[in-house]
Amino acid sequence: MNDQTFFSLLKHADEPFVGWDFSFITRTGRMTSGLLSWSYGSMALSLIQDAISMLDMGTGGGEFLSKLGPFPPSAYATEGYLPNVPVAKERLTPLGVTVVQVDDEALPFATGQFDLVINQHESFSAQEVRRVISEGGKFLTQQVGGLDCNGINEKLSAPINAEYLDWDLKNAEKEIKENGFKVLKSAEEFPIQRFYDIGALVYYLKAIPWQAPGFDMNQYKDELYAIHKMIEREGYFEVKQHRFFILAEAL
Repeated sequence: MNDQTFFSLLKHADEPFVGWDFSFITRTGRMTSGLLSWSYGSMALSLIQDAISMLDMGTGGGEFLSKLGPFPPSAYATEGYLPNVPVAKERLTPLGVTVVQVDDEALPFATGQFDLVINQHESFSAQEVRRVISEGGKFLTQQVGGLDCNGINEKLSAPINAEYLDWDLKNAEKEIKENGFKVLKSAEEFPIQRFYDIGALVYYLKAIPWQAPGFDMNQYKDELYAIHKMIEREGYFEVKQHRFFILAEAL
C-alpha cells in the first residue's frame, strides 16, 4: 500500500476535537448530513422564549446552546465529559447559564425546579427528568437511535455496539409515558450521512469512540483503504443516520 493521498488524509484526521464541534469537517463540506423534517433548534428556541427556568442536558462545550439565547432568569446546563466542562463554562457563564458537571443520569437539582428541559443526543433517565420538571413543564429531546451509521461498522467489518440497538422512538416513548409524561409530538427518520474523504471518516470515528469501540487506524487500515478507493470512484461514502425527537409534557 503506497498511496500518499491516503496516508496524508489519515494524518489530517489528527486535528484535536474540542467540545462537541464537528465544524472541522462540516464547514469544509467534508462530511454532510441529510435533512430532517423537523428542526430541534427551532423547537428549542421557541420553548426557551416562554420558559422561566430551564435545563440543557449534555451541553457539550455549549456551542449549540449559546446560539439559542436570550435565556430565562434561571438557566442551567449539565455536562458529563470532564474536558468539556471548562469549555462550556467559559462560553455559557457570560450568557447567564450555570454549568454543572454530572457523573451519571442522576440530576443534582431540586424536584420541580424547571419548567423546561431540553436534551440533544444525551442519555437520560425519564424518571429523573420528570422529577426535576414541574407539572405542565416541557421536555424536548432529539436522540441518536441505535441503528445510527451502522453502515460504517459493516464496511469496516467492526462489531456493532449492541448496547443501544433497541434505542428507538417506540421504546423511548414507552419509557417517557411510563414516567409521568404525555407525548405531544414525535417523529423518527433515517437521513443519509456522507463522507467525502477518508480523513473525515477517521476524524469522526475518533470523536465518537462508541460508534466502533476500540477503533484503531492500524487495525482497520485495509478496510479504510478500501473505503478510500470507493470514495475516489464514487465521490463519497454514504451511510444512514438514525434520529428521532419527542416533545412531552409533564403530567
